[in-house]
Amino acid sequence: MDDQYDVLVIGGGSAGIAHARRAAEYGAHVAVVEHGPLGGTCVNVGCVPKKVTWYMASLAHHFKHAADYGFSVEVNGHDWAKLKSRRDAYISRLNKIYEDGLDNSGVDYLVGTACFVDAHTVAVGDMRYSAERIVIATGGKPIVPELPGAEHGITSDGFFALTERPARVLIIGSGYIAVELAGMFNALGSATQIAVRKDGLVRNFDSMLGRELKAAMQKDGIKIETGAVPSSINATDAGLTLQAEGSRMIGPADCVIWAIGREPNTAGLDLDKAGVTMDGRGFVVVDKFQQTNIEHIAALGDVTGRQALTPVAIAAGRRLADRLYGGMAERYLDYETIPTVIFSHPPMGTVGMTEDAARDEHGDAVKIYTTTFNAMYYALGEKRQLTAMKLITAGDDERVVGCHVIGDGAEEMMQGFAVAIRMGATKSDFDDTVAIHPTSAEELVTMR
Repeated sequence: MDDQYDVLVIGGGSAGIAHARRAAEYGAHVAVVEHGPLGGTCVNVGCVPKKVTWYMASLAHHFKHAADYGFSVEVNGHDWAKLKSRRDAYISRLNKIYEDGLDNSGVDYLVGTACFVDAHTVAVGDMRYSAERIVIATGGKPIVPELPGAEHGITSDGFFALTERPARVLIIGSGYIAVELAGMFNALGSATQIAVRKDGLVRNFDSMLGRELKAAMQKDGIKIETGAVPSSINATDAGLTLQAEGSRMIGPADCVIWAIGREPNTAGLDLDKAGVTMDGRGFVVVDKFQQTNIEHIAALGDVTGRQALTPVAIAAGRRLADRLYGGMAERYLDYETIPTVIFSHPPMGTVGMTEDAARDEHGDAVKIYTTTFNAMYYALGEKRQLTAMKLITAGDDERVVGCHVIGDGAEEMMQGFAVAIRMGATKSDFDDTVAIHPTSAEELVTMR
């Protein structure tokens, strides 16, 4: 290994690896510094293990409908430890694949914790490495509040470390992590509660999604405590309890999970020695080209405080390499119209503007199309799960500026519709598209 590079990437997660490998393809001499397992949050304590666990929970839901189709199914419990073991083994294989990928791309892999010495030099242990350019891609971590007894709770990181399923779970938070974990626990029979500060779930998404998800989760037996502002966590003989403002007690539970947001991994980087500017929450400030205030230092992914999604981090990393080493001077990631999915039960998919945002921007030029129905999957039984959809259009041509779906299959159907919306599809384009029948997705091209 050398101590002089064209580009030194701090962080071996989705953003850092994507940038490093693309830059190396263009001929740059690249190194990646990472102190933990390769793959970052997504591979180790995020998207990948979450989706595996979501599949597990989905199977539990399917078992409940098997009799509707003539099957006699007896479920003799669930082996959580076996799930964890197989999931951990899968992640270990992915870690090795990432390491091999760096090696195959000619990227040096430096194991250790990095900190700036100056604007061109980084220390990793006792070694010093200098680079023409440095990229900060250190990601984020779950927030644990500074409250009495907060240490009794775990975070989403701790969720993946659980060796057995707790019988009673209290999740504090209202965002996508909170609702995803709640659905997984509830599917396996854990008594599940969610405590939220205000009165709704996933409030950053379209109001229809939050409203329908709350109703669906309550129907499934999840208890949602609204207006619960945490004051402390107390360990009692009966279990862990949350004391909220107003002397309100919630619980008891065997496991409390903090799901109240994430913060950047910037502590310990000594960014001041490089002169890099951060905002009030510690996120690295960048422009549309991912550039910091220091010309040769860029930042990518969750550490920038932008949309904390793996595909966003990968896309931004590759585009940065295209611009710096591929001769594409104006290449950058457009953060508008980015699709995403919440792996709740039922799942939700969304792309584009919420209704409120569309009305703020387009006023009376907004027209809304909605539909609700029971998917055909539930036709033979009594237990049904509502699907709801919303299309948001703007202007005389009714360009589709938002699409929101909650219900079975939402996680798969959203990708194709995201392409159409990004290309500027109008409602008439949707109407003129022949439906695929019988599917839930066909409702998006038949709404009136």
